[in-house]
Amino acid sequence: MQDDRFDVPLIVKLGDTGNQMTLRTVHDASEFLLHHWPGKRTPKHRAALQACYDVMYGHKPAMAARRAFVAAARETDVLVHENVPH
Repeated sequence: MQDDRFDVPLIVKLGDTGNQMTLRTVHDASEFLLHHWPGKRTPKHRAALQACYDVMYGHKPAMAARRAFVAAARETDVLVHENVPH
């Protein structure tokens, strides 16, 4: 498995509690997608999960999973902070 760390972590909302979670790796993102996702499993959600698996199996760089996750998170409004890497 190649490096699965994000250059810049993502911060997401955890439900309606006001709590937040920082996602630093592709593994963190996939766990969030599988166990904490608040919305429907849309095509963007499935694409983000697939991108995470692709990174874990060495087929894509971590940035691809990060981009797919951000797209899904925006659709469901769980993204708090995404600080785009330079």
